[in-house]
Amino acid sequence: MKKLAAKVLCGLFAITATAGFSMVAEAAHGDKVNIAAPFKATVLVDGLGSPWEVLWGPDNSLWVTERQAKSISKVDPKKGKHKVLYTFNNAVAAPPHQGVLGLALDPQFLKGNNYVYTAYTYEVNGEKHARIVRMTYDPKTETLRDETAILDNLPASVDHNSGRLRFGPDGKLYYTIGDQGNNQGTRVAKEIQAQMLPTAEQVAANDYSLYPGKILRLNADGSIPSDNPVLNGVQSHVYAYGFRNTQGLAFVGDKLFATEHGPSTDDELNLIEKGGNYGWPYVAGYRDNESYVYANYSQASKELQAKFDSNNIPAGVPTQLETDFNAPNLKDPLKSFNVLRNGYDFADETYAPLYYVGWPTIAPSSVAYYPADGKITEWQNSLLITTLKNGAIYRVKLDGKSEQVQGDVEKLFKTNNRYRNVLVSPDTTKIYVATDNGGNALGKDGKPITEMENKGAIIVIEYTGDKTGK
Repeated sequence: MKKLAAKVLCGLFAITATAGFSMVAEAAHGDKVNIAAPFKATVLVDGLGSPWEVLWGPDNSLWVTERQAKSISKVDPKKGKHKVLYTFNNAVAAPPHQGVLGLALDPQFLKGNNYVYTAYTYEVNGEKHARIVRMTYDPKTETLRDETAILDNLPASVDHNSGRLRFGPDGKLYYTIGDQGNNQGTRVAKEIQAQMLPTAEQVAANDYSLYPGKILRLNADGSIPSDNPVLNGVQSHVYAYGFRNTQGLAFVGDKLFATEHGPSTDDELNLIEKGGNYGWPYVAGYRDNESYVYANYSQASKELQAKFDSNNIPAGVPTQLETDFNAPNLKDPLKSFNVLRNGYDFADETYAPLYYVGWPTIAPSSVAYYPADGKITEWQNSLLITTLKNGAIYRVKLDGKSEQVQGDVEKLFKTNNRYRNVLVSPDTTKIYVATDNGGNALGKDGKPITEMENKGAIIVIEYTGDKTGK
């Protein structure tokens, strides 16, 4: 049973802020939290089926995809009332990254048409696939109908499916596909394809097998835009490539920003350029040969594959330094999170047995723009990035042209949760944060946790200070 009534956020006892934001939280009667100005936090709704995307609709509702529940739903942003609009019975949902993923509302939604776009994973004869579909919303019955695939038979996997979906100001759809988790774990024998580009023959045959590790750009009907980049002499849906797992997309004007999961270090914030190569798997973060070497386990023996370790590479596994890779269209990230010197101890016993939780990666899961005229003066012209491992929001200030990062990164609202998605309200006084139902993270005490405090929730964090924006 979903708990629909809004309530004061239980467990949010370690919300923190820096750069002048004084926030103190203490328990009151077991389920209330008193947070000093200028913020207060409440749970709008919880018990959702792994909320993945949250959008603000022109009907002043929150539109939500629930990955594990395989559904699209709406939530009243004031009362928390939850209504399922459609369930995708053909979808396959499983941890950590299968199910109903991205969501986009047509730029003319409820003005000229009622089209809703989403993406989900499915299975045929044991093979994973993904598709992007268009549906029609009926505002009278509050239901979705006429599921139509606009791009089908896309690659999918048990992990690193990405799946973020955005309309750009150019009216095109942008979609992310991760590297499928290849060259690691259960897929250690499969080669990473992030640098492999489709051939003309593959494009003609609608063969999308080389789309992993890419950001796609497509027309609203799923076709290839005529102004997409020509890469290796071929025009396809591929707009940019060389990505590991891009789960965050946000437009600032006509500029597209993306967040990228790093391997053990070097999560990235990227400014996406047409035809750009972002380096993976040869480069993670900056091309500096620090704390990352590309180890191609997929080309190693089965014995060595069985010894997979991303940070302690057995002799005999083919390796390549970052500076050994060159490409004329190689793009550096705007920001690489937690760049480390060589020799870092990735096996710190503090984090045993979940060592990877202690690795210096934040696992950025989404990104949203806080506008230059927003009511929170200190946040103006910033990107807000949710993190899975840290259960926090990172605020990154942009320069006046929104082309570079300025100043320090601010870490906000730390809780014992995994933050999946962030949304800024139209009036800029609230942010809505979706949380995972489960998983592993780094708790408020600096130790690994396996239980989330707010499972499948949408948390509202409201600014209560000076709202003039001056």
